[in-house]
Amino acid sequence: MTAPLLQIHGLHKAYVLDGVTIQALRDIDLNVEPGEFVAIMGPSGSGKSTLMHILGCLDVPDTGSYQLNGQDITRMDGNQLAALRNREIGFVFQNFNLLPRTSALENVETPLIYAGIGKAERRQKARAALERMALGERLYHLPNQLSGGQAQRVAIARALVTHPSLLLADEPTGNVDTATSAEIMALLDALNRQEGLTIVLITHEQEVAGHARRRLLLRDGRLELQT
Repeated sequence: MTAPLLQIHGLHKAYVLDGVTIQALRDIDLNVEPGEFVAIMGPSGSGKSTLMHILGCLDVPDTGSYQLNGQDITRMDGNQLAALRNREIGFVFQNFNLLPRTSALENVETPLIYAGIGKAERRQKARAALERMALGERLYHLPNQLSGGQAQRVAIARALVTHPSLLLADEPTGNVDTATSAEIMALLDALNRQEGLTIVLITHEQEVAGHARRRLLLRDGRLELQT
């Protein structure tokens, strides 16, 4: 039996704002198995962004444990966390987070630069990732020359170019229209069902969350099963 890809136990995170301590996450337990598609929902202020930052190794908990692919992130320094992020995690954001003056091809190459891959190999990998997203004719377009759907597919290509163990999607349909939202979710569905990619999706939209095989609700910093 395979171990969970993602294991969180007893996780707490608090912030101090204007002298007041805010409990962002309280006693979070979460296991995600390889190949799962999990949606995490919650209202504004529920702790979704804090949880996403910890899942993505952009932050660490105050207490509790988090293991990603058998690696304990709570014992890592900043450089180790950055290396783990680049190796194990692909990110897709609501605002795409593409470099504005950089072509689609160069945007997708960026994680490979940090991975130390040579120019010829990373160009070949980035081109293949974009062609996989049906963007072979948009390699040299800048982000402002792309539609919202095309920009998000560039972001997905960038997320996948390192062949991560985990894809974290933070409101991936928040900046596109209904038809494009359906297209993006169909693409994520295919990546999960056909290729076995593990996906954790943060969303406030029930229809988007409905694509996941398991839905969780984050409320007041506590995680519970969505009924």
